[in-house]
Amino acid sequence: MSEQAVEQGRRDFLKAGAALGGAAAVGLSGAKAAGAAGTAAAATPAALPLPEYEQWDATEIALRIRRGDVKPSEVLEAAIARAEAYAAINAVTVPHFDLAREAARALDAAGQAERAARPALSGVPFALKDLGIALKGTVTTNGCAFFQDAVADHDSTLVQRYQAAGLNIFAKLASPEFGQTASTESRLFGATRNPWDLERSSGGSSGGASAAVAAGVLPAAHASDGGGSIRIPASHCGLFGLKPSRGLIPMGPKSLEGWLGLSAHNVISRSVRDTALLMQLSQGAEPGARTLPPTADLLAALEQAPRGLRIGLFQANLFGAGVHAECIEASNKAATLCTSLGHHVEPIDLSALPFLEMAGSMGVVTASGMLYTVQAREKAIGREAREDEFEPIDWQSMQKAKSYTAEQILKARNVFDRGGRVLDELFARYDLILSPTTAALPPKLGELSLDQPFEDYARRAVLASAFTSMFNMTGLPAMSVPLHWSAEGLPIGVQFAAPYGGEARLIALAAQLEKAAPWADRRPPALA
Repeated sequence: MSEQAVEQGRRDFLKAGAALGGAAAVGLSGAKAAGAAGTAAAATPAALPLPEYEQWDATEIALRIRRGDVKPSEVLEAAIARAEAYAAINAVTVPHFDLAREAARALDAAGQAERAARPALSGVPFALKDLGIALKGTVTTNGCAFFQDAVADHDSTLVQRYQAAGLNIFAKLASPEFGQTASTESRLFGATRNPWDLERSSGGSSGGASAAVAAGVLPAAHASDGGGSIRIPASHCGLFGLKPSRGLIPMGPKSLEGWLGLSAHNVISRSVRDTALLMQLSQGAEPGARTLPPTADLLAALEQAPRGLRIGLFQANLFGAGVHAECIEASNKAATLCTSLGHHVEPIDLSALPFLEMAGSMGVVTASGMLYTVQAREKAIGREAREDEFEPIDWQSMQKAKSYTAEQILKARNVFDRGGRVLDELFARYDLILSPTTAALPPKLGELSLDQPFEDYARRAVLASAFTSMFNMTGLPAMSVPLHWSAEGLPIGVQFAAPYGGEARLIALAAQLEKAAPWADRRPPALA
C-alpha cells in the first residue's frame, strides 16, 4: 500500500469524526479540581473505612454480604469514601450517593434467609459510565455541556438487568464528550487521571471506569466500547476489559444498536470472574433485538482451562503509524506465556482486511450517530445546540456529518461486513488473534484532547485504536489482558480476539492467564 493511501485512510478516519466511545449535574471533583495534579489520595487505604475492601472483587463482596460478614451500607460507604479520598483522579462526574444510601439501608436489616434469597450481587456498589446509558430520574451528560441537565425518563435495559442482579448504583463515571477520543478529558469535567501516573490519561472513553477500578474505588464498573473504549482504558490502567460480540449485551430499549452495531456495553474489572459473572447476568436478547450471538455459561468457562489453542499473532499498525517497542514486547511476552501453557502461536497477515476503507467509514458512522443524538436533544428541549456547548473537534465533526448521504452510510455497513468476512475466514484457521491492545503507552494528558488543533490531535489518535477498532467494525469479541508493565511502571495490555460468540473461549483463556501471571494485587504505587 502506498504512503499516500495510508495517509488518506488516516485522514478519512479522523476527519469524519472517528470515535472510541460506547453509544451514541456537577461532578464530584469538577474541571477545576482535575486541572491540578495534586496528590493521588487524601488518605491511604488503611485510613479509610473497611481497609480490606480494596482487596475484594465484586464476587467476594457479594459473598461477604450474603454471609452477613459486612452490611451493604458498609461497603457502599467504603466506596464513597474512596471516591472522595481519590477525588484528584476525577473519576466520578454524577454522584447518586443519597439514592444508593437509601437502597443500602433497606438491605441492611435482612436476616440470613432473606440474604440467601436475594440476587447474586445484592448490595454490591457499582457505577455507570456517564455516556449512552439511562438511570431513570438521573442525569447522563455524555461529557457534554448540552446534556448536563438531561434527566432520564426511563431505565436502560442493561440498567434493569444490573438492578435485577442486585447492584447498588451510586454514581456515573467520566467519559470524554460522546466518547470521541481515547483520553477521558472534557471541558465540562476536566481530565481524568491515571492512578499509575497522574500526568497521564486513564484512557478513553471509559476512563472514569478504569480510573475508579484501578484506584480501588470499585472492583468493577460499567463501560462501553465503540472503537476500543473498554480495552484501551483497561490496558492503560492494568485491568481486565472485554468487549462482547455485537448484540450480546442489550443496548435498548430506545435504540437496539449503537453506531450501526459498532458499540457494545460491558464492564472493566480487576478479576476475570467478575467480568464473567456480570456478563452472565446481563447477556441475552431484549424485546425487538434481532442480532444475538450464542450465549454461553461464562462462569463454567472460568474452570475450563483451554488446551492447544491456535493463536495468530498480529503486530502491525494498519494505519502505518508504527507501534511502541513496549507494546510489541507486551504481545511477545503474552505469546511466550501462551506457548508455555500449551498453545500454538504463529504470526499472521491481515493485509486482506480493507482496514483503511473501514476506518474511513467508521468516521462517517460515528459522526452521524453523534449528530443524531444532538438533534434528538434539540427537539426534546426546543432549542438548537450552540457551538460553545461542544468540544471544537466534535463540533467540526457534526457539521461535516450534515453533508453525509444515505449512500455513505450503506457503504459503511457494506465495508464492515466485508471486513467481517475476512476475519471469519481467518478464524476458520485460528482460534484467537493476539495483538497489542494499543500502539502507544498511556498518553500524557492533553495529547488526545478534543480541544486542540485537529492536526495535532490526528498525529496521535491513530496510535490508540489501530488494533481495537477492527473488532468493533466487524462485531467480534475482544479483550485486553494486563500482562505487562513498562520499564517505568506503566501498565500495557495485550488483546485477544475471538470469532463471533466466542466469549466463553476468551473468558477461559483469560482465567488461565490470570492464574499463570496474576495481576489483581498490583497497585498503583501512589495508592499502595
